[in-house]
Amino acid sequence: MPEVTATPAREPDGRTDRIARRTLLGVVGAWTAGGLGVALLGLTGRGASAAAASPVPTHDPRLHAILTGAASPAATGTPRPATGAGHDQVHEAVTKAFPAKTQGQGLQALPSSIVNGARQFDLVCEQIKWEVTPGNVVDAYAYNGQVPGPIMRVTEGERVRVRVTNKLDDSTAVHWHGQRVKNEVDGVPFITQPPIKPGETYTYEFTARPFGSHMYHSHHNATAQVGGGMLGPLLVAPKDPGVDPRYDKDELFIFNDSLGGLTINGKGFPATAPYTAKLGQRIRFRFMNEGQLIHPAHLHGLTLEVFARDGYPLPQPFKCDTLNVAPGERWDAIVVADEPGVWAFHCHILGHAEGSAGMFGMVTALIVSA
Repeated sequence: MPEVTATPAREPDGRTDRIARRTLLGVVGAWTAGGLGVALLGLTGRGASAAAASPVPTHDPRLHAILTGAASPAATGTPRPATGAGHDQVHEAVTKAFPAKTQGQGLQALPSSIVNGARQFDLVCEQIKWEVTPGNVVDAYAYNGQVPGPIMRVTEGERVRVRVTNKLDDSTAVHWHGQRVKNEVDGVPFITQPPIKPGETYTYEFTARPFGSHMYHSHHNATAQVGGGMLGPLLVAPKDPGVDPRYDKDELFIFNDSLGGLTINGKGFPATAPYTAKLGQRIRFRFMNEGQLIHPAHLHGLTLEVFARDGYPLPQPFKCDTLNVAPGERWDAIVVADEPGVWAFHCHILGHAEGSAGMFGMVTALIVSA
């Protein structure tokens, strides 16, 4: 493949698309007092300005101690199980920190342009520091400085060109998970291509098909590179929009269980970002699992109307409140926000979501306001 010069997308400079923490704490406080319906009137939605928020500091020593077990004298660093009022106080502190502010935001839109009849993207592979929860900063593999990688959006039948520049210390390659590409661009080193060595740029070109929710990820030293953050969504819109159900909001829910622990969209609770909706809105959730374990996504209080698996429309959609997402799978579901409230949304392997120190890991919320 010919080499070209890639231009990395701008590294994210702050967390966007999050609800103001002060507003959420007001909801939680009113909920505790029995006034949830009144408190919800103050919800701002995910587009609220970060400047209007009152986030916890990026490094709060008390919260860091709770999340990492640093407060425990045990040699293992495992938090001592809390009981009674002690458990309640620790659990409340973690919950009230949600959504905790951390550095870095994944899933930003990847810019593209039309060059010689193809939609062209630039991906840059690099090693970065990534804050998973407040104070928990880990070494990560990333595309364009973010975990998960940026969102690539194309249309069914469109010619796609992706220039991949490797700034890692290791070789890499990119696999287009779910796409019916020609074999030579499938992205598997020593089978379909040579590995992309450090400092090299490699160009992939293919026609986007089939439509639906798909992924791109490393396929070289994948346990380390994908587990460490080199994954992202490839969303292929159908030529005929009528084949999809109607929806008002489009959301991603990506599990990973390697980088810094158990995460949703690259963050662990209480640093996960909440989803928000107005009463009556229809939200499309695209569930993806780039980890090594199965994760059942459970939504409290509302219903998942599942209509596609691995990008393919189901012959018979079905309803559930717990959807099992295996590694590599993608599921699409509509949630009708028909009941106001703060609805917990988490992996229902409880060891991935809640323990003696309260909620952690794969926990977020869908907040429905009137």
